[in-house]
Amino acid sequence: MKASNPLVSFVIPCFNDFQYVEQSVNSALHQTYKNIEVIVVDDGSNAKTKAVLKTIEPKIAKLITQENKGQSTARNRGVANAKGDYIVVLDSDDYFEPTFCEKAIEIIINNTEVKLVTCSVNILESNGKVTFFEPKGGSVVNFLTTNSALGSLMFRKVDFMFIDGYDVSMRRGFEDWEFYLRLLKNGGETYVIKDRLFNYRKRRISTTSRANKVKYELTKFIQIKNKAVISEHIETYINEVYAKLELEEQSKIKQQNKIDFKLGKAILKPLRFFKSFFN
Repeated sequence: MKASNPLVSFVIPCFNDFQYVEQSVNSALHQTYKNIEVIVVDDGSNAKTKAVLKTIEPKIAKLITQENKGQSTARNRGVANAKGDYIVVLDSDDYFEPTFCEKAIEIIINNTEVKLVTCSVNILESNGKVTFFEPKGGSVVNFLTTNSALGSLMFRKVDFMFIDGYDVSMRRGFEDWEFYLRLLKNGGETYVIKDRLFNYRKRRISTTSRANKVKYELTKFIQIKNKAVISEHIETYINEVYAKLELEEQSKIKQQNKIDFKLGKAILKPLRFFKSFFN
């Protein structure tokens, strides 16, 4: 690692996550990389969450309060107030492992082509089950039809400012994917740390779950908005779209066959019973 030891700013937007936000903030404060500041943006949270944030405030660099304007606006405001040249965005119901920042900063300051640093993730199910996911990362071609990084990760503030941050009109989700498309469209890579350094809570009611209900509408918006970069890689885009359609078709056929088999078995069962009775 270079001797420069740059300041890293953690930006944590919060909306009504009173039961999780303190763990999220503590995961930033307890990083093994020590030259950090933590900025929390209260995006119009309820009284219960505001009470928790009040207890957290003395431990952090800044608590910003605003009316509810959505995650994009909250992130943009947090980054605008950040003193660090490197930013880590973190959702208030999730948390990093202690070594994420140390590993991520070493990668990004020593590789000019790296614009985003993400990592593998533990997905925490509501029933206590933990599953594992590794994002694909890579260049912009891996972001044409899907998001290939986590929503919580590290990037340079200068890159963020150059593209004017997150799209504040996107209040229903997928704003991180759209942001990455613009960030990478002129080159650069997304580096994936293989270690599971991020913990994502999979909740029934969350920004991601709500976004998935309107995913086609959001996807269409993102791809039309970024049609120039998609046009540059149109062959890759078309191949990926048809590969996805083929997989969906195969899955549908497999499911139908499974249902037909179960239905056939259910219908035949009483017939077999009567046959055995008369034999």
